[in-house]
Amino acid sequence: MFRNVLIASDGSELAQKAVANGLALAKALGAKVTAVTVTDMYPTGPYSPIPLPSIIEHYEASAALSAANILAAVSDAATKLGVPCATVHVKDQRPAEGILDAASGNGCDLIVLASHGRRGMERLLLGSQAQEVVTLSTLPVLICR
Repeated sequence: MFRNVLIASDGSELAQKAVANGLALAKALGAKVTAVTVTDMYPTGPYSPIPLPSIIEHYEASAALSAANILAAVSDAATKLGVPCATVHVKDQRPAEGILDAASGNGCDLIVLASHGRRGMERLLLGSQAQEVVTLSTLPVLICR
């Protein structure tokens, strides 16, 4: 059925539930896993001061370290279950775009991710990356809450 399951994680407690569910599903199906985490570009706005190169370098180093920790945790959990796992860190993209690019670029046939279940004003202001993935994906998407 599914042979390569993409599991997206931002390292949050909620994402850990999606990781556990995605790994259990992959194990049951005999599928491999591609774990992905996405880091956005350095946040700027129309009225933000132009950041110094050293600030951007510090941001990128911190993002790389955080991504390495997130992906290592998924990889370790996959190893404990005996599920083959590749890891991908997508840089300088919005999460939904990075997840979709990673899925298509790695030959995945299912996307597993968590949803924070935001509603109302919170959803309007913060957006929903999970909803964007579901809306734009040509692949099946499993949302874990």
